[in-house]
Amino acid sequence: MNFNFVKDKPKCHCGIFGIFGTNEAAVNTYYGLHSLQHRGQEASGIVTRDFNKNGKPIFNIHKDEGLVADVYADSNIFKTVLTGNAAIGHNRYSTTGSSESKKNIQPFVVNYRLGNLAVAHNGNLTNAKQLRDELVEEGAIFQTTSDTEVILHLIARSRLENQIDQIKEALSKLEGAYSLTILTDNKLIAARDPFGFRPLSIGKLNGNFVIASETCAFDINSAKFVREVNPGEIVVIDDTVKKVEEIKSFKIFDEPSPHKHCIFEYIYFSRPDSFIFGHNVDKMRRRLGKMLAKKYPVHDSDGKKVIVISVPDSSNTTAIGYETQLEKMGISAKLEIGLIRSHYVGRTFIQPEQEKRKTGVRIKFNIVKGVLEGKTIVLVDDSIVRGTTSKQLINLIREANPKAIHLRISSSPIMHPCYYGMDFPSREELIAYQMKGDVKEIEKYLGVDSLAYLTIDEMLESVSEADSNNFCTACFSGKYPTEVDISFKKEIYEV
Repeated sequence: MNFNFVKDKPKCHCGIFGIFGTNEAAVNTYYGLHSLQHRGQEASGIVTRDFNKNGKPIFNIHKDEGLVADVYADSNIFKTVLTGNAAIGHNRYSTTGSSESKKNIQPFVVNYRLGNLAVAHNGNLTNAKQLRDELVEEGAIFQTTSDTEVILHLIARSRLENQIDQIKEALSKLEGAYSLTILTDNKLIAARDPFGFRPLSIGKLNGNFVIASETCAFDINSAKFVREVNPGEIVVIDDTVKKVEEIKSFKIFDEPSPHKHCIFEYIYFSRPDSFIFGHNVDKMRRRLGKMLAKKYPVHDSDGKKVIVISVPDSSNTTAIGYETQLEKMGISAKLEIGLIRSHYVGRTFIQPEQEKRKTGVRIKFNIVKGVLEGKTIVLVDDSIVRGTTSKQLINLIREANPKAIHLRISSSPIMHPCYYGMDFPSREELIAYQMKGDVKEIEKYLGVDSLAYLTIDEMLESVSEADSNNFCTACFSGKYPTEVDISFKKEIYEV
């Protein structure tokens, strides 16, 4: 039984990794992808660059469906297939392109007039259909149904002679979200869209350079964080680059765009031990929890301790922030582990059938009755999508006979689809949209004693130490930073 969608959560994007200049490139990439497993669980792939006996660059590839540990379970893969001293890797969750087709597993590899080219992409292109239609009209033949293949065609069909100029020209035609690792015969290239929707960072490992979606992929390899790839920047690493200051940097556009980082990276997607958008994720989640407590505190009706629990694991540090702030406000509170999560199910959350979804909640979570019984409970979570499994989780907690259950959400109600790399169900399936944003109606549906979300302004105040305009909140507000085709669905490509 495949227990997808056990939690009411938006599905993750993808995780990308790249490394240049080490004979352990594939192994380092494996570990990096392992630490980025939370960003994509459908499939994984690694491409390495090696040289044949004549000194000609060759690309090796291994990819398949499944978790990282399963895709590379045979250690001989690293000795016989994934040889070489440069690599890029990708963990996949499909936002565009059928999840059923193995052809859509990245990285994608082509050989064109300037040599080999491989690309791994995190994000979603909002003008992919338009670009694809134009390319097909010009004679391009597509092998996949993924928007990422558009990038390869644009590079390969460029008439410019310099490879970096080709990549710059291709990226200048893209709209939407992209963080990329690109491997060529002699370079590792990283790029980030001008709005900086998705995170991407540079690290250093024993004199070699590493690129990853999140810095947790550096930590597992004992690599040191150098800096983030700037929005709208193309970073080039080759054999001549030995020091940080020697990294070549190019701008996609001369004029900078306003930054629109995905606020959900702080709320849910990124690991708490990662550093993204200039800050530690753990710190931001604690601040979100503190804001929840300030604005929406909970008191026990008899003056006893309020028990604060999280929906593990993504809300753990948010719950710490909530409990800490209650204590600061003079409200007696205690942080407890009230839900035990099975780590053998995976960070997934949607079931295709209602009955399986109900079963899935029990398989993934168990209650600690001694913690919950007779207590006023504050359940801290990061988001609600459909609401169906949140309702089942509340029912599960009710079985412990608590005095009251108060649900606190560290994001705003999700009212709109995302076109930049998150995959929500259709707007009609969103509980907040169904209830027209009426929190009291959602509260009634879930069966909690009270429900509170952070407002958009409260979210932004929590995570912003500089400019609150630096974040994209389109899934809450419906205000998209770029032009989008609101009729677009990922199924438009699926065949």
